[in-house]
Amino acid sequence: MMSRADRTVLSEWWWTVDRLLLGSLLVLMVVGIVLCLAASPPVAARLGIADPFHFVDRQVLFLIPATVVMFGTSFLQPRTIRRVCVVVFAVFFVLLCATLVIGPEVKGAKRWLTLAGITVQPSEFLKPAFVVLSAWLFAESGKRPEMPAQFFAVLLLGAVLLPLIMQPDFGQTTLVCLVWGALFFLAGLRWIWMVGLVGAGAGGLTLAYNVVPHVRKRIDRFLDPATGDTYQVDTALESFRHGGWLGQGPGEGTVKRILPDGHTDFVFAVAAEEFGIILCLALLALFAFIILRSLNRALKEQDPFARFAATGLAMLFGLQASINMAVNVHLMPAKGMTLPFISYGGSSLISLAFGMGMLLALSRSHPGASAMAALSEPMQVPKDGVLAVPIAGPHAEAA
Repeated sequence: MMSRADRTVLSEWWWTVDRLLLGSLLVLMVVGIVLCLAASPPVAARLGIADPFHFVDRQVLFLIPATVVMFGTSFLQPRTIRRVCVVVFAVFFVLLCATLVIGPEVKGAKRWLTLAGITVQPSEFLKPAFVVLSAWLFAESGKRPEMPAQFFAVLLLGAVLLPLIMQPDFGQTTLVCLVWGALFFLAGLRWIWMVGLVGAGAGGLTLAYNVVPHVRKRIDRFLDPATGDTYQVDTALESFRHGGWLGQGPGEGTVKRILPDGHTDFVFAVAAEEFGIILCLALLALFAFIILRSLNRALKEQDPFARFAATGLAMLFGLQASINMAVNVHLMPAKGMTLPFISYGGSSLISLAFGMGMLLALSRSHPGASAMAALSEPMQVPKDGVLAVPIAGPHAEAA
């Protein structure tokens, strides 16, 4: 057991990191492996893969570097986090643009690259770096009004949205816009900006509906199921009905055998069939705890950058989980959005670990902050000119 008196880097990290938040994230990772065991064998069989645990083995393999990334990032200081995010953003922005040129087309979209035999989705890694850099710009706009930081933040958003729309990936586009808009709101945007952003969002959605065929089809199917094929959503809803409150039991699900993307986008439905709605509610509560805990820690931060960045990363995590679960129960049109730490996918797992590692680092407590703040306050001298100095020790009362 590490003592508070230790001055090692590990000891300081242990006593300042939010251990409840860290433990909750580790629980999510373990649940992800269990649900991958339940959901992936039927997918492997449909794809003709001999090993039924092919995806489970790969998920465990991805989990090792993801855990290292999360723990390693949680040791970083805010200044270092900004520098790392500049590098990560630059590298994966180039790769994101490269997908438009050399990326393979899968289901009508170019979102992936194969590097050294490993398939990478650059947008997944770009998101947390983008959120941190946006938070830094909004924090600087408050500290240095003469710096056009908000204008740079708008340019940063435009630079990210352009390749995402061209892929096209409207799920990630929506997610990025929502988080960026929330940060802009926290930074104290003017009402004219708010009206303009809402109008731009509505205009962009209308344009996408009228110009992009698959966006129109998804929205039409959501509003009127009779207008198209709703097999995925119907099968997912059947999983919830078949599972009931307590589920069919591990490995006993039958609807999952015909559920497309049961190990990725619709893993929440598989959880409902085999483990019941009770587990789904427990997962929902766990996600809610992580988000609320993170926002509570962010609220206590004195540094605007740490406060904005922690809030943005928590919202990125929470909105992604909310969108995935909402799609599974047909509260939103279908989107290719993974359930954080639960769905299968190396890019998603490692990028989420990177984002949550930064959140853990930014939300670490600073036990000496209040004392330093007190020392930095100017000393107040009473009107009579006599400065009262507290006397410590056994003779304090006599004095």
